[in-house]
Amino acid sequence: MTTARFITDPPELVVEGDGARPDAARLVGARAAVAGRLTGRGKTWKARFPLTAARWGGPSLPLPSGRYRVEIADRSVRLDLPLTLLAGLRAEAAGDEVVIGAPIDPAYDSAEGQRALELRYATHGGALENAVFFESFYGRNASCNPLAIDRELARVAPGVVRYWSVADRSVTVPEGAIAVVEGTPEWWRARGAARLLVVNDWLRRRYVRRPGQRVLQTWHGTPLKRLALHRPGFQPRRWGAVIKESRRWDVLLAQNPYAARILRKAYAFFGRPVWVEGYPRNDVLVHGSREAARAALGIDPDARVLFYAPTWRDDREVMVDFLDPVALSEATGSVVLVRGHSRTLVPGQDVTGPGVIDVTAYPDTANLLLASDALITDYSSVMFDYSVTGKPMYFLVPDLEHYRGELRGFYFDLAERAPGPLVRTVEELLEALEGDPAAYADRYDAWRRMFNARDDGRAAERVVARLLDQGFVDRA
Repeated sequence: MTTARFITDPPELVVEGDGARPDAARLVGARAAVAGRLTGRGKTWKARFPLTAARWGGPSLPLPSGRYRVEIADRSVRLDLPLTLLAGLRAEAAGDEVVIGAPIDPAYDSAEGQRALELRYATHGGALENAVFFESFYGRNASCNPLAIDRELARVAPGVVRYWSVADRSVTVPEGAIAVVEGTPEWWRARGAARLLVVNDWLRRRYVRRPGQRVLQTWHGTPLKRLALHRPGFQPRRWGAVIKESRRWDVLLAQNPYAARILRKAYAFFGRPVWVEGYPRNDVLVHGSREAARAALGIDPDARVLFYAPTWRDDREVMVDFLDPVALSEATGSVVLVRGHSRTLVPGQDVTGPGVIDVTAYPDTANLLLASDALITDYSSVMFDYSVTGKPMYFLVPDLEHYRGELRGFYFDLAERAPGPLVRTVEELLEALEGDPAAYADRYDAWRRMFNARDDGRAAERVVARLLDQGFVDRA
């Protein structure tokens, strides 16, 4: 027989039972796991599971939202705990599972509660704050171009208040920033009060522009695959949503002139400025430290590191399985970093095995690019960022015809321009990895001239200077 309870601060799950103390206990989720602390002297035992964890060398924070299985060696567990608000999260338990969510008061976490907050947001007046509301990948992390802009803004204008939209309290935000959990009253208030919103994807939910409020859309990659209005098939509902969304943006940031042309047309972003300044998120690829990036991941400085980063597919929720990372590590003697697309973060789960580190939940991709020796991708926009480093790239594309001809389509012929070999099988990939990257030197140089001319390590500096010069926020 077992009993269980939640402890509020620090948040823990405590499970107690009769008999000898088990040998091990874990709380296991798709993207995180914690070990239970076991005590007991023979007649009874107790397992205390912290509902917090320090991930990737960061601070101890609440576990990411999701389902976690309680695993106690040689014991069956049946839990029944109601929804409880704890410090930084909420939790409930049934059977052998604990469900963890963002710390939103149940009074607000309902359709009716959100409608009330949305109405208050939409009708509220009041003066704007000299503040920026940042959001990256729908609050799943603090990363990408918004993060680089935040860091530069904090350096040159420390008086600006910086709010970060987060999906839950597991998200690490930059030093000095204020985390606001999506859907809470604080989130709605910050979104309505900030003079500037900096986002790298759609705004979602209702957006009502205050007089004087601006939106900088940084987007999150130079496109190879067709976007928005250019996607295959005419769908009036999608077209209407795209037009509505792009009209919310005041400025669009592009990595290069090619991306500026594509993004402007794909989102019908006419009559408003596109800033072609390079990508702030790539500044670290010029100034960053490979050794520090590896140390943060626990990788030996002398190891060969392959970075596998496929894009998502419109016809599946989880990451493609065209490659076995464990087998790749064994065949090459390399450490393999695996990063699924942000859209596969929630539905997927970590790849595990010798020589493999799943970094899908790692906060920011730039350090992964720094840490690796070569990139293996398919159609992901990471190819346009990785080329800043000058390191080899390989394209594993077994579904090329289907993806190009039916699923999404391309803006240019990847086979003609790719700065590295296109391969269809893992066997071909292994052969290519043994080849000489210099064979693609001319293509690589042409690629960098076209796509990376402004990725000189000063993009964030230029973008923030324009924001301040044009009065989007004030220095003081």
